[in-house]
Amino acid sequence: MGDLSSTRRGAAAFLDNLPVDDPHAAIGQQNWITRWTKIGDEYCLLGDLNIKKGAFDEATDAWLCALTAFETARRLVDQDDPRSVDVLAKVDGGIQRFELSLAQKIERVKITCCDHAELSAYYLPAGSPDLPASAVICISMEQETGATLLGRLLPVVIGRGMSLLVITHDDVSSHSRGKSEALLSFCLDYLSARRDVDDTRIGVYGEAFSAVLATEFAVSDGRLAAAVCDGGLWNWARIVASVDWLTRTANIALENDAISARRLQFIRQLRCPVLVVAGGRGIVSVSEATKLQAYCMAARIDLELALPRMIRSPGRGIENFVTSDDCIFGWLEHKLALNSHQYVVGQDNQIT
Repeated sequence: MGDLSSTRRGAAAFLDNLPVDDPHAAIGQQNWITRWTKIGDEYCLLGDLNIKKGAFDEATDAWLCALTAFETARRLVDQDDPRSVDVLAKVDGGIQRFELSLAQKIERVKITCCDHAELSAYYLPAGSPDLPASAVICISMEQETGATLLGRLLPVVIGRGMSLLVITHDDVSSHSRGKSEALLSFCLDYLSARRDVDDTRIGVYGEAFSAVLATEFAVSDGRLAAAVCDGGLWNWARIVASVDWLTRTANIALENDAISARRLQFIRQLRCPVLVVAGGRGIVSVSEATKLQAYCMAARIDLELALPRMIRSPGRGIENFVTSDDCIFGWLEHKLALNSHQYVVGQDNQIT
Protein backbone atom coordinates (compact mmCIF):
# COMPACT_ATOMS: atom_id res chain seq x y z
CA MET A 1 0.00 0.00 0.00
CA GLY A 2 1.34 3.43 -0.95
CA ASP A 3 0.61 6.52 -3.00
CA LEU A 4 -0.26 6.50 -6.72
CA SER A 5 3.30 7.04 -7.89
CA SER A 6 4.68 4.10 -5.89
CA THR A 7 1.75 1.87 -6.87
CA ARG A 8 2.36 2.49 -10.57
CA ARG A 9 6.10 1.93 -10.18
CA GLY A 10 5.32 -1.34 -8.41
CA ALA A 11 2.92 -2.46 -11.14
CA ALA A 12 5.44 -1.59 -13.87
CA ALA A 13 8.23 -3.47 -12.09
CA PHE A 14 5.95 -6.47 -11.53
CA LEU A 15 5.00 -6.65 -15.21
CA ASP A 16 8.62 -6.29 -16.33
CA ASN A 17 9.64 -9.20 -14.10
CA LEU A 18 6.88 -11.68 -14.87
CA PRO A 19 8.47 -15.17 -15.01
CA VAL A 20 8.82 -16.58 -18.53
CA ASP A 21 9.62 -20.07 -19.79
CA ASP A 22 8.66 -21.41 -16.37
CA PRO A 23 6.53 -24.60 -16.21
CA HIS A 24 4.80 -23.17 -13.14
CA ALA A 25 4.26 -19.70 -14.67
CA ALA A 26 0.59 -20.34 -15.48
CA ILE A 27 -0.16 -21.32 -11.89
CA GLY A 28 1.73 -18.30 -10.58
CA GLN A 29 -0.16 -16.03 -12.95
CA GLN A 30 -3.48 -17.21 -11.52
CA ASN A 31 -2.23 -16.40 -8.03
CA TRP A 32 -1.13 -12.93 -9.14
CA ILE A 33 -4.56 -12.23 -10.60
CA THR A 34 -6.03 -12.92 -7.18
CA ARG A 35 -3.36 -10.84 -5.45
CA TRP A 36 -3.70 -7.73 -7.66
CA THR A 37 -7.49 -7.91 -7.41
CA LYS A 38 -7.16 -8.02 -3.64
CA ILE A 39 -4.78 -5.03 -3.70
CA GLY A 40 -7.41 -3.11 -5.69
CA ASP A 41 -10.12 -4.06 -3.20
CA GLU A 42 -7.96 -2.87 -0.30
CA TYR A 43 -7.35 0.48 -1.98
CA CYS A 44 -11.10 0.86 -2.61
CA LEU A 45 -11.73 0.26 1.10
CA LEU A 46 -9.08 2.84 2.00
CA GLY A 47 -10.68 5.35 -0.34
CA ASP A 48 -14.11 4.71 1.18
CA LEU A 49 -12.73 5.32 4.67
CA ASN A 50 -11.06 8.55 3.56
CA ILE A 51 -14.19 9.89 1.87
CA LYS A 52 -16.14 9.36 5.11
CA LYS A 53 -13.54 11.48 6.90
CA GLY A 54 -13.81 14.20 4.26
CA ALA A 55 -10.25 13.55 3.05
CA PHE A 56 -11.12 13.88 -0.64
CA ASP A 57 -7.57 14.07 -2.03
CA GLU A 58 -6.49 10.96 -0.12
CA ALA A 59 -9.64 9.13 -1.26
CA THR A 60 -8.96 10.09 -4.88
CA ASP A 61 -5.38 8.83 -4.65
CA ALA A 62 -6.51 5.51 -3.17
CA TRP A 63 -9.14 4.96 -5.85
CA LEU A 64 -6.61 5.72 -8.60
CA CYS A 65 -4.29 3.14 -7.02
CA ALA A 66 -7.20 0.68 -7.09
CA LEU A 67 -7.78 1.30 -10.81
CA THR A 68 -4.10 0.64 -11.50
CA ALA A 69 -4.26 -2.63 -9.55
CA PHE A 70 -7.43 -3.77 -11.34
CA GLU A 71 -5.91 -2.94 -14.74
CA THR A 72 -2.85 -5.02 -13.82
CA ALA A 73 -5.13 -7.93 -12.94
CA ARG A 74 -7.07 -7.42 -16.19
CA ARG A 75 -3.88 -7.76 -18.22
CA LEU A 76 -3.22 -11.16 -16.63
CA VAL A 77 -6.73 -12.56 -17.13
CA ASP A 78 -7.54 -14.46 -20.33
CA GLN A 79 -10.58 -13.15 -22.18
CA ASP A 80 -12.45 -16.43 -21.75
CA ASP A 81 -11.70 -16.53 -18.00
CA PRO A 82 -14.90 -15.91 -15.97
CA ARG A 83 -12.90 -13.60 -13.71
CA SER A 84 -12.48 -11.10 -16.56
CA VAL A 85 -16.11 -10.02 -16.08
CA ASP A 86 -15.53 -9.56 -12.36
CA VAL A 87 -12.41 -7.45 -12.92
CA LEU A 88 -14.23 -5.22 -15.44
CA ALA A 89 -17.03 -4.76 -12.92
CA LYS A 90 -14.46 -3.66 -10.34
CA VAL A 91 -13.09 -1.09 -12.82
CA ASP A 92 -16.60 0.31 -13.28
CA GLY A 93 -16.99 0.41 -9.50
CA GLY A 94 -13.69 2.27 -9.17
CA ILE A 95 -14.89 4.92 -11.62
CA GLN A 96 -18.14 5.32 -9.71
CA ARG A 97 -16.15 5.80 -6.50
CA PHE A 98 -13.92 8.36 -8.21
CA GLU A 99 -17.04 10.32 -9.15
CA LEU A 100 -17.77 10.77 -5.43
CA SER A 101 -14.59 12.78 -5.01
CA LEU A 102 -14.79 16.56 -5.00
CA ALA A 103 -11.20 16.82 -6.23
CA GLN A 104 -12.00 16.19 -9.91
CA LYS A 105 -15.32 15.33 -11.51
CA ILE A 106 -16.19 12.99 -14.37
CA GLU A 107 -19.01 14.18 -16.59
CA ARG A 108 -21.17 11.82 -18.64
CA VAL A 109 -21.99 13.83 -21.73
CA LYS A 110 -24.09 13.45 -24.85
CA ILE A 111 -22.64 14.92 -28.03
CA THR A 112 -25.20 15.88 -30.65
CA CYS A 113 -24.17 14.69 -34.09
CA CYS A 114 -25.79 14.79 -37.52
CA ASP A 115 -29.44 13.75 -37.89
CA HIS A 116 -29.89 14.61 -34.18
CA ALA A 117 -28.08 11.41 -33.18
CA GLU A 118 -26.24 11.46 -29.85
CA LEU A 119 -22.85 10.02 -28.96
CA SER A 120 -22.25 9.07 -25.33
CA ALA A 121 -18.88 9.96 -23.81
CA TYR A 122 -17.01 10.47 -20.56
CA TYR A 123 -15.47 13.90 -20.02
CA LEU A 124 -12.76 14.56 -17.45
CA PRO A 125 -12.20 18.33 -17.11
CA ALA A 126 -8.81 19.75 -16.18
CA GLY A 127 -9.19 23.44 -16.98
CA SER A 128 -11.45 26.36 -16.13
CA PRO A 129 -12.92 29.34 -18.01
CA ASP A 130 -10.06 31.45 -16.62
CA LEU A 131 -7.37 28.90 -17.50
CA PRO A 132 -8.42 26.64 -20.42
CA ALA A 133 -6.57 23.33 -20.68
CA SER A 134 -5.49 21.09 -23.52
CA ALA A 135 -7.73 18.11 -24.30
CA VAL A 136 -7.46 14.67 -25.91
CA ILE A 137 -10.17 12.66 -27.67
CA CYS A 138 -9.52 9.04 -26.62
CA ILE A 139 -11.03 6.17 -28.62
CA SER A 140 -11.13 2.76 -26.93
CA MET A 141 -9.88 -0.40 -28.61
CA GLU A 142 -12.34 -2.60 -30.45
CA GLN A 143 -14.48 -4.69 -28.06
CA GLU A 144 -13.46 -2.39 -25.21
CA THR A 145 -15.86 -0.02 -23.49
CA GLY A 146 -15.16 3.62 -22.90
CA ALA A 147 -15.39 2.96 -19.16
CA THR A 148 -12.60 0.36 -19.34
CA LEU A 149 -10.32 2.79 -21.18
CA LEU A 150 -11.21 5.60 -18.77
CA GLY A 151 -10.35 3.40 -15.80
CA ARG A 152 -6.92 2.75 -17.27
CA LEU A 153 -6.20 6.38 -18.17
CA LEU A 154 -7.44 8.17 -15.06
CA PRO A 155 -4.27 7.38 -13.06
CA VAL A 156 -2.14 8.51 -16.04
CA VAL A 157 -3.64 11.93 -16.74
CA ILE A 158 -4.29 13.20 -13.22
CA GLY A 159 -1.92 16.09 -12.63
CA ARG A 160 -0.99 16.55 -16.30
CA GLY A 161 -3.38 19.47 -16.78
CA MET A 162 -5.19 17.94 -19.77
CA SER A 163 -8.86 17.12 -20.19
CA LEU A 164 -10.08 13.82 -21.65
CA LEU A 165 -13.08 12.98 -23.82
CA VAL A 166 -13.38 9.17 -23.87
CA ILE A 167 -15.56 7.44 -26.48
CA THR A 168 -16.14 3.81 -27.44
CA HIS A 169 -14.65 2.34 -30.62
CA ASP A 170 -17.85 0.55 -31.62
CA ASP A 171 -19.87 3.79 -31.43
CA VAL A 172 -17.60 5.33 -34.06
CA SER A 173 -16.50 2.40 -36.24
CA SER A 174 -20.05 1.13 -36.83
CA HIS A 175 -20.54 3.96 -39.32
CA SER A 176 -19.31 4.14 -42.91
CA ARG A 177 -16.01 5.75 -43.79
CA GLY A 178 -16.46 9.49 -43.81
CA LYS A 179 -19.28 9.26 -41.29
CA SER A 180 -16.84 8.08 -38.62
CA GLU A 181 -14.62 11.10 -39.26
CA ALA A 182 -17.67 13.37 -39.11
CA LEU A 183 -18.63 11.93 -35.70
CA LEU A 184 -15.13 12.61 -34.39
CA SER A 185 -15.30 16.14 -35.77
CA PHE A 186 -18.49 16.65 -33.74
CA CYS A 187 -16.48 15.57 -30.68
CA LEU A 188 -13.88 18.18 -31.60
CA ASP A 189 -16.65 20.77 -32.02
CA TYR A 190 -17.92 19.89 -28.54
CA LEU A 191 -14.51 20.38 -26.95
CA SER A 192 -13.83 23.58 -28.90
CA ALA A 193 -17.07 25.09 -27.62
CA ARG A 194 -16.20 24.43 -23.97
CA ARG A 195 -14.78 27.43 -22.14
CA ASP A 196 -12.47 25.19 -20.07
CA VAL A 197 -10.72 23.86 -23.20
CA ASP A 198 -8.10 25.62 -25.34
CA ASP A 199 -9.35 24.85 -28.85
CA THR A 200 -5.84 25.23 -30.30
CA ARG A 201 -4.51 22.37 -28.15
CA ILE A 202 -6.72 19.35 -28.86
CA GLY A 203 -5.32 15.94 -29.79
CA VAL A 204 -6.59 12.45 -30.57
CA TYR A 205 -5.46 9.07 -29.28
CA GLY A 206 -6.36 5.62 -30.59
CA GLU A 207 -4.76 2.20 -30.34
CA ALA A 208 -5.19 -0.99 -32.38
CA PHE A 209 -7.89 -0.36 -35.02
CA SER A 210 -8.83 2.87 -33.28
CA ALA A 211 -5.40 4.10 -34.39
CA VAL A 212 -6.68 3.84 -37.98
CA LEU A 213 -9.74 5.93 -37.04
CA ALA A 214 -7.44 8.48 -35.41
CA THR A 215 -5.33 8.73 -38.57
CA GLU A 216 -8.33 9.25 -40.85
CA PHE A 217 -9.72 11.85 -38.45
CA ALA A 218 -6.40 13.72 -38.32
CA VAL A 219 -6.26 13.77 -42.13
CA SER A 220 -9.83 15.06 -42.46
CA ASP A 221 -9.76 17.70 -39.71
CA GLY A 222 -6.83 20.11 -39.66
CA ARG A 223 -7.74 21.55 -36.27
CA LEU A 224 -5.98 18.78 -34.37
CA ALA A 225 -2.71 19.69 -32.69
CA ALA A 226 -1.37 16.13 -32.13
CA ALA A 227 -2.31 12.54 -32.99
CA VAL A 228 -1.38 9.13 -31.59
CA CYS A 229 -2.35 6.94 -34.55
CA ASP A 230 -1.10 4.40 -37.09
CA GLY A 231 0.34 7.00 -39.46
CA GLY A 232 -1.69 5.61 -42.36
CA LEU A 233 0.20 2.31 -42.34
CA TRP A 234 -2.88 0.08 -42.20
CA ASN A 235 -4.59 1.55 -45.26
CA TRP A 236 -1.25 1.94 -47.00
CA ALA A 237 -0.44 -1.77 -46.47
CA ARG A 238 -3.81 -2.81 -47.93
CA ILE A 239 -3.27 -0.66 -51.03
CA VAL A 240 0.28 -1.93 -51.57
CA ALA A 241 -0.94 -5.53 -51.26
CA SER A 242 -3.66 -4.88 -53.82
CA VAL A 243 -1.28 -3.19 -56.28
CA ASP A 244 1.27 -5.97 -55.87
CA TRP A 245 -1.38 -8.60 -56.56
CA LEU A 246 -2.62 -6.76 -59.66
CA THR A 247 0.71 -5.83 -61.24
CA ARG A 248 3.02 -8.71 -60.23
CA THR A 249 5.86 -6.36 -61.21
CA ALA A 250 9.34 -7.80 -61.53
CA ASN A 251 11.12 -4.45 -61.31
CA ILE A 252 11.98 -4.43 -57.61
CA ALA A 253 13.73 -1.04 -57.73
CA LEU A 254 10.73 0.68 -59.32
CA GLU A 255 8.39 -1.11 -56.92
CA ASN A 256 10.38 0.07 -53.88
CA ASP A 257 10.38 3.64 -55.20
CA ALA A 258 6.61 3.50 -55.67
CA ILE A 259 6.13 2.10 -52.17
CA SER A 260 8.31 4.83 -50.66
CA ALA A 261 6.41 7.54 -52.51
CA ARG A 262 3.09 6.10 -51.45
CA ARG A 263 4.22 5.87 -47.81
CA LEU A 264 5.16 9.56 -47.82
CA GLN A 265 1.96 10.52 -49.65
CA PHE A 266 -0.07 9.13 -46.75
CA ILE A 267 1.91 10.75 -43.98
CA ARG A 268 2.04 14.17 -45.67
CA GLN A 269 -1.73 14.38 -45.34
CA LEU A 270 -1.29 14.62 -41.57
CA ARG A 271 -0.75 18.25 -40.62
CA CYS A 272 0.02 17.76 -36.92
CA PRO A 273 2.78 16.01 -34.93
CA VAL A 274 2.28 12.23 -34.90
CA LEU A 275 3.25 9.42 -32.53
CA VAL A 276 3.02 5.91 -33.98
CA VAL A 277 2.94 3.06 -31.46
CA ALA A 278 4.22 -0.10 -33.16
CA GLY A 279 4.26 -3.71 -32.04
CA GLY A 280 2.61 -4.81 -28.82
CA ARG A 281 -1.12 -5.35 -29.09
CA GLY A 282 -1.41 -2.90 -31.98
CA ILE A 283 -1.79 -3.48 -35.71
CA VAL A 284 1.33 -1.61 -36.83
CA SER A 285 4.39 -3.77 -37.54
CA VAL A 286 7.70 -2.59 -36.14
CA SER A 287 9.51 -2.98 -39.48
CA GLU A 288 7.05 -0.82 -41.43
CA ALA A 289 6.87 1.78 -38.67
CA THR A 290 10.67 2.00 -38.61
CA LYS A 291 10.76 2.56 -42.38
CA LEU A 292 8.08 5.22 -42.07
CA GLN A 293 10.04 7.01 -39.35
CA ALA A 294 13.18 7.00 -41.50
CA TYR A 295 11.33 8.52 -44.44
CA CYS A 296 9.75 11.15 -42.19
CA MET A 297 13.12 12.12 -40.74
CA ALA A 298 14.49 12.61 -44.26
CA ALA A 299 11.42 14.64 -45.25
CA ARG A 300 11.49 16.65 -41.96
CA ILE A 301 8.03 15.43 -40.98
CA ASP A 302 7.24 15.49 -37.25
CA LEU A 303 6.67 11.79 -36.60
CA GLU A 304 7.98 9.80 -33.64
CA LEU A 305 7.90 6.08 -32.98
CA ALA A 306 7.35 4.19 -29.74
CA LEU A 307 7.60 0.45 -29.09
CA PRO A 308 5.71 -0.89 -26.04
CA ARG A 309 7.53 -3.37 -23.85
CA MET A 310 5.92 -6.81 -24.18
CA ILE A 311 6.44 -9.56 -21.62
CA ARG A 312 6.18 -13.13 -22.84
CA SER A 313 3.62 -15.13 -20.92
CA PRO A 314 2.24 -18.66 -21.39
CA GLY A 315 0.29 -18.53 -24.65
CA ARG A 316 0.45 -14.73 -25.20
CA GLY A 317 2.28 -11.48 -24.60
CA ILE A 318 1.42 -8.98 -21.89
CA GLU A 319 2.10 -5.29 -22.46
CA ASN A 320 3.52 -3.14 -19.70
CA PHE A 321 0.65 -0.65 -19.92
CA VAL A 322 2.08 1.55 -17.15
CA THR A 323 5.25 2.57 -19.00
CA SER A 324 3.44 2.62 -22.34
CA ASP A 325 0.66 4.95 -21.17
CA ASP A 326 3.10 7.19 -19.29
CA CYS A 327 5.15 7.63 -22.46
CA ILE A 328 2.17 8.26 -24.75
CA PHE A 329 0.52 10.81 -22.50
CA GLY A 330 3.88 12.38 -21.69
CA TRP A 331 4.30 12.92 -25.43
CA LEU A 332 0.77 14.36 -25.70
CA GLU A 333 1.35 16.60 -22.69
CA HIS A 334 4.43 18.11 -24.30
CA LYS A 335 2.99 18.41 -27.80
CA LEU A 336 -0.15 20.10 -26.47
CA ALA A 337 1.71 22.40 -24.07
CA LEU A 338 1.40 26.17 -24.47
CA ASN A 339 5.08 26.36 -25.43
CA SER A 340 5.42 23.05 -27.21
CA HIS A 341 8.84 21.49 -27.72
CA GLN A 342 9.94 18.16 -29.14
CA TYR A 343 9.41 15.21 -26.84
CA VAL A 344 11.90 12.40 -27.45
CA VAL A 345 10.65 8.89 -26.81
CA GLY A 346 14.12 7.42 -26.54
CA GLN A 347 17.16 6.76 -28.65
CA ASP A 348 16.22 3.13 -29.15
CA ASN A 349 12.52 3.95 -29.66
CA GLN A 350 11.64 1.92 -26.58
CA ILE A 351 8.90 3.22 -24.29
CA THR A 352 10.59 3.90 -20.95
